[in-house]
Amino acid sequence: MILTVTLNAALDVTYLVDALVPHASHRVETAHERAGGKGVNVARVLAALGQPTTVTGLAGGPTGALLRGELRAAGLTDELVPIAGDSRRTVTVVSRADGDATVFNQSGPSVTPAEWAAFTTHYARLLGDASVVVLSGSLPPGLPPDAYGRLVTLAAEAGAATVLDTSGPPLLSALAAGPDVVKPNAAELTAVTGRQDIAGAAAELRSMGARAVVASDGPNGLYAVTAHGSWRATPPERLSGNPTGAGDACVAALAAGLATGAPWPELLREAVALSAAAVPCPMAGDFDAATYRRFRTAISVEDRHAAHPDR
Repeated sequence: MILTVTLNAALDVTYLVDALVPHASHRVETAHERAGGKGVNVARVLAALGQPTTVTGLAGGPTGALLRGELRAAGLTDELVPIAGDSRRTVTVVSRADGDATVFNQSGPSVTPAEWAAFTTHYARLLGDASVVVLSGSLPPGLPPDAYGRLVTLAAEAGAATVLDTSGPPLLSALAAGPDVVKPNAAELTAVTGRQDIAGAAAELRSMGARAVVASDGPNGLYAVTAHGSWRATPPERLSGNPTGAGDACVAALAAGLATGAPWPELLREAVALSAAAVPCPMAGDFDAATYRRFRTAISVEDRHAAHPDR
């Protein structure tokens, strides 16, 4: 089982408009509401791939009740831990004219020390059935900066591999715990290392404790630095659409590859194909099956240099 953790779960609201124009009124053609947060989006993709998946994290209040109801309706296994605060909402406005997405993220409810302790106890129980753990997204107010580091350590003690997708201080604080894979994007890499070159920045994160770094370079694909070598995986073409869910689809592919023991070139090929297939879809957590099938055999994976020594 792959366990996805969303500490800042949300009810995702997506509006589709003809074109997003600043300082103007807009007629919303289509509106969708469903459970979200990065880990929930990852779980949706994994479920569509046929991977046994469980969703955990924190949710509370009327908004939390709505998102938990939607999880059940979607057939996802809900192991969220209740909190007193009302879960956040996110709003994504997708422009039909150019496919661009504008996202508004609330910070989320404050979590008490008792609620955090209850979650870690529940999480430790769930680890007994997990082979891979996905830790995704921002930390809600009230959690310690090393929250993800603590969850990585607990997973390692239980024998589960970890994929970490976060940014800023929560990312830096977790590296010493040795997550198996971290997946920043290029902007997040620059923010935490100060380096503009994606290869050098990824190598620096690995030197700080990550066992492997898979860096997203947007439509240019992925750059991976691992103990077994470094690769760049490139899609055959650029797709127009909403890139909001591409990173979550990439993380889902990485988790699935770790679960099956796929070699790195194959794992990266799947990750690029699946993330590209998410771009044509208006909502994060979905992917276009035809695009996924087409891209799987067309991804270029270039071996950049020899293996790195294990730490």
